[in-house]
Amino acid sequence: MARYQGKHRKPSNTGRTLARVAVAGAVVATPIAIAAPANAAPNWDKLAQCESSGNWSINSGNGYYGGLQFSASTWAAYGGTQYASSAHQATREQQIAVAEKVLASQGANAWPGCTAKLNWTSGGTKVTAKVTTKTTTPKKTTETKVKTQTPKPTVKTNGADYTVQLGDTLSKIGEQFGVTYQDIAQRNSSIINDPNLIFPGQQLDIK
Repeated sequence: MARYQGKHRKPSNTGRTLARVAVAGAVVATPIAIAAPANAAPNWDKLAQCESSGNWSINSGNGYYGGLQFSASTWAAYGGTQYASSAHQATREQQIAVAEKVLASQGANAWPGCTAKLNWTSGGTKVTAKVTTKTTTPKKTTETKVKTQTPKPTVKTNGADYTVQLGDTLSKIGEQFGVTYQDIAQRNSSIINDPNLIFPGQQLDIK
């Protein structure tokens, strides 16, 4: 199986700086992550299957060791020697513990060939989520307003009749037509005995 140059680089100031930037970026991106499922946990067995056919004890003599193909320098730099002098001599769980540190420092590019082939990003498989936004348009409620019209008095302007309405007085009628209540009372003396007493429905001769 083809091997890739630059695997598992030693940690550097640049790497630590990039890691800090990545962490800061993760904090900023948190509101966006809410809208989509989180990436799956690292599938190390899947990566090992690509790197070493899943053989966690492999030592093929190419300078890379174990299921995740650590170089000797990377294994030592990330604390692997506390488990074994070489990655292929450590257990699967111990190799994964070191790989977690490498992933946090270098990202998935520490295994450039297989992570690209498997679409294996940040320890998991990319998950694309579609967010559907449903827009509901509120229905408009139409209110029908009914206008109440007060019937207007029947008036004939050419000196004809006016029908007395409830609440009318001769003074009020006189103001409406520009005459005095005395004139109205006099012109309608046949039906008005008292200028202060008129009745709705009476027909008055105004002019």
